[in-house]
Formats: sequence, C-alpha cells, structure tokens
Amino acid sequence: MTMMRPETEAALAEMIKAADGPLRIEGGGTRPIGGLREGALLSTQALRGIDLYEPGALTMVARAGTPLAEVETALEKEGQRLAFEPMDHRPLLGTEGEPTIGGVFAANVSGPRRIQVGAARDFLLGVRFVDGAGQIVSNGGRVMKNVTGYDLVKLLAGSRGTLGVMTELSFKVLPKPGFCGGLRLQGLEDTRAVAALCRALASPFEVSGAAHLQQGPDGAPVTMIRLEGFENSVRYRAQALQSALSEYGAFEVEADPARTAADWDSIRNVAPFGAQDGDVWRLSVKPTDGPAVVAKVSGAQAIYDWGGGLIWLRVDAGSQADVIRAAVASVGGHATRIRGAGPGAFQPLPAPVAALEAGLRARFDPRGILNPGLMGDAA
Repeated sequence: MTMMRPETEAALAEMIKAADGPLRIEGGGTRPIGGLREGALLSTQALRGIDLYEPGALTMVARAGTPLAEVETALEKEGQRLAFEPMDHRPLLGTEGEPTIGGVFAANVSGPRRIQVGAARDFLLGVRFVDGAGQIVSNGGRVMKNVTGYDLVKLLAGSRGTLGVMTELSFKVLPKPGFCGGLRLQGLEDTRAVAALCRALASPFEVSGAAHLQQGPDGAPVTMIRLEGFENSVRYRAQALQSALSEYGAFEVEADPARTAADWDSIRNVAPFGAQDGDVWRLSVKPTDGPAVVAKVSGAQAIYDWGGGLIWLRVDAGSQADVIRAAVASVGGHATRIRGAGPGAFQPLPAPVAALEAGLRARFDPRGILNPGLMGDAA
C-alpha cells in the first residue's frame, strides 16, 4: 500500500497537487469509521508540534498531526483542558496508533460535556489546510479576539478530510475545575431515566454530564449526573439536585472525584461496548424520543449520553441496519454506524442537503480525490 507522509505544509500541497488518483486522508488512524477506502494513504502524522500556547489567553496553536496526548499533557501542566473531552475510539474499535488533534477536529469528536460547553467545532478559532487542488488556505485567527471567516472554520470541523487536509489548528482551551462529583441512581427504566436527566439539565445547577446505561457495571440500569467546579459549590448543587429529582428515586450523592472521573471516562469512550462483540451505532435524536427509538430495535443494548440526545446502540453484527435507520428517521434524527463492516455507515442525506454538500466538495476538491465516497456511501 502506497503511503505519503509529508513533513511540511508545502510538501503536503505538492503531493496533493501531483496526485493522479484518490487519496485516503489519515491522522493517527484510530477511527476508521466507514471502513477502508481506495487510494494512496496520505498521513498527517509528521505534521506535528505545538507552535503556540498562551495559557493566559486560553489559546493553543498546534499542527494537525500532533498527538492528542501531547496537547493534553501541555494543558495539564497549566491546569487547563480540552473542555469538550474528545472520545478515544481505540477501546471501542480495537485500533492502535495515537489520536491526533487534527483528527479530533476533522471528525468533530465531542464527549459528554458537549451539553454544557459545546462541540469541538465551537472551540476551533482558526485553521490552515490544503484543498483538493493543492492550494494552501488559511482561515480564522490564532486568538479569540482575532477570529475572521468563522463559518469556514466551522465547515472544516467534521468534514473528515473531504474538503481539505488540515495542517494547523488554533483552538480555545479552558481551566480545569477543582472538583468533580454528582449523582447516581440504579434501577430506572429508560423513559424515566431520560426524564430525570432532562429535568437535571433544565435546572440551574450547571450539569456537565447526564447519562443512562441500560446495563451498569453490576448489570443493573444506572443513571448518572455530573457536576464540576469548586468543591463546596459541587456539594451544594448535588444536594439541591438530589432534592429536585426525588420523584424519580433516591439519587446517591457522589463525592469521590476519582470514581466520578473513571465513570465518565468509561461513558466518553463507550467502554462497556469495547469488550463486547457486535455493531455499534451512534444515534442523534431528541432526548424524549430516544427510549421509543431504542425499543424498536430488538435485542439492542443502549447507552444514553447528552441527557438522552446521543445514544450508543449495540446490536448483533450485520443486523438491523434498516430497522435502526427507519426508527431514527421516524423522529427526524440521524444514525452513524461507528463499528461494523459493509457500506452504509453514514446517514443518507436529504436531496437539498446532498446537493449543497456536492457543491461544497466541487469547490474545495474539484477533482474529487480527498476521501472520495467516505461520507456519501450511505445510500
């Protein structure tokens, strides 16, 4: 298999300009969603390094191939973090390698805290990338007060390398909170659990995580709510929220930060499904629609995140794709097969959206060589 591994942005541009066939764009290779693609492998792993970090300005600039671990280590030293807590797909997908910061933003990877702070794309301030014609494009800024062309920055986030190959990203970071705690309750069925999570999210208590597992560590359903901040504030809010949710059961106040962190790492990485066989789907629906959607898929096991708006669904390998798509479509949601073989991983697009997407690709990748077919194979 042919592999290209440019060490500079200019070299990357020349490689794309000289390409005479499809290119398979890859960062760390840890999230090959949609299966392997044809074409020469173009890796961004050698485009690495943190070019600028200003803790006081809450901004960082890093090259696309910089390992996520390197970014997180630098932030940890200053008591800061990527607040959108990107998922590590390796446990779920059984992949190796190192996740890269470019891959995180290219896939818009956002974890449980999205309900409070927003998605990965909401933290992206600026981007440099090479389009399908081999042109180097710069958009946005390096600091929050100098952000221009914001829409193009947002467009690249989540495009999975189909519009351009990102080379440098500037993004916002946030301080780490001093304490993490929350609430936990076993035994709720899905509908009541989602209702409790929605109630918590509608409260004034600044919930940073709201999830429900049909099967917790001991096999029983478990509903979890996370709170972060100063310790006294977390303890006060946990007790107030416990009282506000009393009609759903006696929520236990969690005050062990280590246990809470481990629980939410497990939810973020969908760890319970990593040790089990079968296909795994990622469903996005209105939270109150989630339990009914899951009920239509026989034998499925679900993890509800984002208060029920994000559902991780495990089914037998190769089964029920049509059932899942129909159930999600009936409530206006969308579904992506994250783990599993065969075509059709991504949601089919409505005709007007498909036409808009085709127009964008024609503009940014006129030869159609960047990850061709990756996000349009769902039909």
